[in-house]
Amino acid sequence: MNLFGVNLPPLVLDLAGGLCVLVSLYYLWSKSSTYWHWSNLSLLPYFLLFLSGGQWMLAGLQVTYLLFGVHGLYLWHLERRRARGEIRFNEPLWYGVTWAASLGIFAYTVAVTDFTVGWNWVQFTAVTLALVANFGTTRQWAWSWPVWIVVNAVQAVLFWQTGYWVLFALQFVLAGMSVVGWRAWRRDDARAVAFA
Repeated sequence: MNLFGVNLPPLVLDLAGGLCVLVSLYYLWSKSSTYWHWSNLSLLPYFLLFLSGGQWMLAGLQVTYLLFGVHGLYLWHLERRRARGEIRFNEPLWYGVTWAASLGIFAYTVAVTDFTVGWNWVQFTAVTLALVANFGTTRQWAWSWPVWIVVNAVQAVLFWQTGYWVLFALQFVLAGMSVVGWRAWRRDDARAVAFA
């Protein structure tokens, strides 16, 4: 892809996005808000990669991830303040706005995608599941991790077909990291129930 006169090979975009995702998941295990910064940083190289390859739904997913990223970062801040008894906030409103925008972007990318190409159905499945998983992640719900593992499995097949080799290999690393994250969040949930 040519960006401002600089030719960026797909492999460079693939590597840059993958590195940011790996760092972000390290912080997600401990529910640190630093996760959102690294996750959001990964979106630009991935958006450019998918745009250059004509994967419209995956490119659109990066935009929804950015919405969730900004939303999730601020929501975690609000939830921490609420837990300390400092504030109350309208949770349904916060989620409703982000979901409306995300579903609008998803609908647009689905509309411009040619579904006579069979692989686009795989892309559709991956993006749909990723939206569900991302919703669970913003709420810090442990069930989001196994959904991410399914997303990784579907995306591994898709990235093998498209030749995005770093993204393909990354899916296995992410699936393993998701198992660790799932255990950590379930332990946190068990502790929260014990202290309640």
